[in-house]
Amino acid sequence: MNKTTLARRSFFKVTALGTGGIMLGLYNPAKAQRGPGGPPAPPLSPLAFITVALDGIVTIVGKNPEIGQGIKTTLPMLIAEELDVDWAKVRVVQGDLNTAKYGGQSAGGSTAIPNNWIPMRLVGATGRHLFVTAAAQTWNVPAAELTTASGKVLHAASKRSIGYGELASKVAALPMPAPADVKMKDAKDYKIIGKFVTGVENQAIVTGKPVFSIDFTLPGMLYAVYQKCPVYSGRAVSANLDEVKKLSGVRHAFIVDGSPTNNQFRSGVAIVADSWYQAKVARESLRVSWDEGATAGQSTELFAKQAAELSVKAPMVNLRNDGNVDAAFGTDKTVEGAYYYPFISHAPLEPQNCAALFKDGKLELWAPSQIPQGGLTLGAQACGIQPTDVTLHLMRAGGGFGRRLTNDYCAEAAAIAKQVPGVPIKLLWTREDDMAHDFYRPGGFHYFKGSVNAAGKPTAWRDHFVTFGNPTPQNPNAVAGNAAFPANHFPGGFLPSYSLGQSTMPLGVPTGALRAPGTNAYCFAIQGFTDELAILGGQDPIQFRIDMLKSEPVGMRNFDPQRMIGVLELVREKSDWANRGKLPKGTGKGVAFQFSHAGYFAHVIEVTVSADNKVKVNKAWVAGDVGRQIINQSSSINQAEGAVIDGLSHLMGYEITFAKGRAVEQNFDSYPPMRMKQAPPAIEVHFKLTDNNPTGLGEPALPPVLPAVVNAIFAATGKRIRSVPLMKQGFSWA
Repeated sequence: MNKTTLARRSFFKVTALGTGGIMLGLYNPAKAQRGPGGPPAPPLSPLAFITVALDGIVTIVGKNPEIGQGIKTTLPMLIAEELDVDWAKVRVVQGDLNTAKYGGQSAGGSTAIPNNWIPMRLVGATGRHLFVTAAAQTWNVPAAELTTASGKVLHAASKRSIGYGELASKVAALPMPAPADVKMKDAKDYKIIGKFVTGVENQAIVTGKPVFSIDFTLPGMLYAVYQKCPVYSGRAVSANLDEVKKLSGVRHAFIVDGSPTNNQFRSGVAIVADSWYQAKVARESLRVSWDEGATAGQSTELFAKQAAELSVKAPMVNLRNDGNVDAAFGTDKTVEGAYYYPFISHAPLEPQNCAALFKDGKLELWAPSQIPQGGLTLGAQACGIQPTDVTLHLMRAGGGFGRRLTNDYCAEAAAIAKQVPGVPIKLLWTREDDMAHDFYRPGGFHYFKGSVNAAGKPTAWRDHFVTFGNPTPQNPNAVAGNAAFPANHFPGGFLPSYSLGQSTMPLGVPTGALRAPGTNAYCFAIQGFTDELAILGGQDPIQFRIDMLKSEPVGMRNFDPQRMIGVLELVREKSDWANRGKLPKGTGKGVAFQFSHAGYFAHVIEVTVSADNKVKVNKAWVAGDVGRQIINQSSSINQAEGAVIDGLSHLMGYEITFAKGRAVEQNFDSYPPMRMKQAPPAIEVHFKLTDNNPTGLGEPALPPVLPAVVNAIFAATGKRIRSVPLMKQGFSWA
C-alpha cells in the first residue's frame, strides 16, 4: 500500500489497495470532537478506517480496546451508518495501537462515545461523499441528483445504480472534499444507529472460539508466572532459583528488580516453562526472601481504629463551608450516621495476562489493556528501549472495570521477555495474583450529621470524610468531591448550609479507578444519608430529592439538575412508585440517583427481606439520560443491566481486607460475585432522550444500585444500613 504524508490541515486520504478495493481515512478537526463545554481533542492524523472490496464487503476498523462494553461494534456502527452500507455487509477488525493513525485509543471513563460521536460519523460521511462524486463523474450527471443506499449510488432519473466496490479505482483518484461539503445524516434517516445490533464477536464467544487475550498463542511460545511480594511495598532479595530450574519443564528462573518508584513495575521472581501448568507447579516450590517494607504494618483493623479517632477531631482540611451548619443543628431536627465502604478488587473473570516478544532490540506486545499507550510506554521502560521500538497489539479483554487501566502485566511480560530474547513469552496471572495484587477501589469513612426544619425541608449537612493519603488523597478515586451532590457549587444551592471536611490516613496499598470511579463508592453513603433526611422530615424520598434539585436551577459545574429531575420522574412513573404502600409486609422499594461520567441515572429497586435477613431483589427499574441518541439499543441495555448485577455484587459480598499489609481475600470463595439464581428476575431499562450530545454508558448506571437497595431494605424492615458489604451485616441473598 502506498502511503501519502499529508499536511496538518489535510482532511482525507484514499489509497488504492492491491485487492482492487479502497481504504478511506479521515483527519478529524478538533472542533468536531468536543461536546458542549468539553476540551478539544487532539486532531487525528490521516488513517485508514474503511476497506471496500469489489464485491461490496466493507471492512471497518474498531480502534478502541474492547473489554465487554461493545465498543468494537458501536464505533463501526457510526461509520457504517454514514457510509450508507448494510450492516450485514460489514466486517469489523481490531486496530492495533497506533495513535498517529487512530488518535486516542482507550477504554475508561465512558469517553468513547463523546469523543467519537462526530469523528466516526465524519469518517463514514466523507466516504459516502466520495462515492457519490465518483458516480457523478462516471455517469456525467450532477452529484445533487444522486442518492445512496445499501452500499450503492443511485440515479433515480435514469434508474441506474452502481456498487461502491465498482467505484473503487475512481474514488482513489479523487481530490479530497472540503470539510464544509461533507454532510452527515439527519437522525430520522438512520438505518443502523438506534437499532438492536448484536456484538460482532458474540457468536465466536458463545461457540468457544479463542477471541480473548488469554487464548492467544504464538508458535514456540513459552509460559511465565511472576511471584511478587505479598506486601505491596516489598521486593525480592533472593530465591532458590537453582532448585526451581531443575524442575520439569522449567527453562528459566530469575529475579526482576522492577522499579522502586513505579507501582506498575514491581520486583518479583519469574519462572518460564514449556507450559503454564509446569510454571505454576514450579512456583509452588519457590522460596523467596522478601524485604517487605513499611506497608507490612498496615491493616483494615488499623484503618478502622484510625478513622474512629480522626472522626471526633476537627478535619485536617476544610473543603467546603457554606452557610452555618451549627446554627441549623441548634434549632432543627437532626440525624447522624457513620457510613463505611470497603476496599474492593476489580476481579475481572479473565486474570491479567500479556504476551511479549523481545527480538533484535525491539519489543512486541499482545495485551488486553484499557490504556494501551501506557502499556507500550511501560514495556519500553522495562526493557530500557525507546517507545518507538515497541509495537502493541490490542487484544479483547475478558472484563476490565478499570483494572486494565494499569499496565503492570505489560511491564512484567516485557521484562521477562527481554531475559529470553527471540522467544515469545506468555505471562498469565492466577486468580490469586489478580486479587492479591490489584489497584483497589479505596475504602472510605463518612461521618454525617444533617437536619431538617419543621416543614421537613433539609437545612444543613456536615460530612467529615476520612480517606487515605499522604497527606492528600493519592488519586481521584479516594476523593468524595466538594462539588458532588449535595455540595453547593453556588451559594444558596441544594442546601442552605453545607460543610465538607477531610482527614487522611497513610496508605501503602496501591489504589486505582474502578467502574464509575469515585461515585461508585460515595454514592452509597450520600444517597443513603439523603434517604435518612427524607425519612427524618416525613417526606417522599423521590419528591424530597426532586425538591432539593429544584433549589439549584443553575447547576453545579457540568451537572444539570433538570436532567436529573427528568430521570427521577421517569423512574417514579415506570416503577409505580406511588403505589409502593400496597406492597406486602417485608417488601419495599428504594430510590437513588447519581450523576457520573456525564450520565444521569436514577434507580428504583424492590426487595423482599425475610425474617432471617435473606434478601431477594424482585425487580430493578433503571432510568438514564445519556443524550439525544442511543446508538446501539442492545449494548446500551446490556450495559445498564450489567451495572445492576455488578452493583449488587459490590453490595453483598465484595470486600478486600488487609492484615500485615497483605490482602486477605484472594479468590471468589471469600469474595463472592452474585450468582445467576440470585439476580433479579427483571431489570427494566428506560432512556430519556434529551437534546445533548451522546455520552457513555459503561460507568454511570452502577453507583445508584447500592443505595437504592439499602434504602429498599429500610423501607421493607426499618433497618438502616450504613456499612457494606451486606454479608458483614448478617444479610445474604435469598
